[in-house]
Amino acid sequence: MQSARMQHFAAARAGEQIVVRNQPYDDVFVLCAGWAFRYFQLSDGRRQILKFLLPGDAFSSAAVFEKSFPFSVKALTEVQLSGFVRSEIRARCAANPDIQSAVASSCIADFRDATELLTSLGQRSRGTHRPSAPAFDAAHRGAQRDPRTALPFSAAPAAHCRRGRTDPVHVSRVLSLFRDRRLVALSEGTLTVFNLPELERIGTLR
Repeated sequence: MQSARMQHFAAARAGEQIVVRNQPYDDVFVLCAGWAFRYFQLSDGRRQILKFLLPGDAFSSAAVFEKSFPFSVKALTEVQLSGFVRSEIRARCAANPDIQSAVASSCIADFRDATELLTSLGQRSRGTHRPSAPAFDAAHRGAQRDPRTALPFSAAPAAHCRRGRTDPVHVSRVLSLFRDRRLVALSEGTLTVFNLPELERIGTLR
């Protein structure tokens, strides 16, 4: 995705690689439609999902300053994305304090998310009946927009959000527990949230 224009658009199929870790890119990417996810591929073949990306999410706010990404990005569903030429973004940041502030706020939010993910992975054991941080974040943000949220992932992808080996059985068990407590229900790819405040309480790091 190279262009002399300020902004350009592209599409990717479900499962298609969009960004490869440590490879240089000239663009700052924003997801426009569909779902994608940031992830880190481990040397033993395991994959750690860092964050599910929803429409409006930047792949990385740090991309304004760096050409490469410290993670990879893959399309979970069919997606549409926008690329903003980095040099143009940096020129506008230098000329406009409001744009500078928006980029700084985005960087701070990314740092906060990374800190919460590290805490979650370090403190929550495989046996705890709490959602993994990236999966909870995706479900929570989706539920805030609409109590009936179409989630394009099942127990298997969600399990890649947890530390240790992938365990779809555990994720299914947690979903069943939440269903029995009338917190959420997942049916045919649609998550219905019945009690968002209680789900937020369970998902808190405190």
